[in-house]
Amino acid sequence: MSKRQRGLLLALVSAEVALTTAAAVDLAFVPRDAVRGRKGLWWLGIFVQPIGPIAYLVWGRRRSCGRMPR
Repeated sequence: MSKRQRGLLLALVSAEVALTTAAAVDLAFVPRDAVRGRKGLWWLGIFVQPIGPIAYLVWGRRRSCGRMPR
């Protein structure tokens, strides 16, 4: 494997790990009513690479319509 290929692979793996970690942390700490669908299914889904964590972060969370509390 060339240096360029190894660098690209490292970048892709790093991106997948970062997205999966962000999705898992968010899913662990967000209340059940702030998630679209079942949390258990999202737990399984975020480990389907590479689309699972992206799908959760884009479609799995409910958007807050109100303003942030002060």
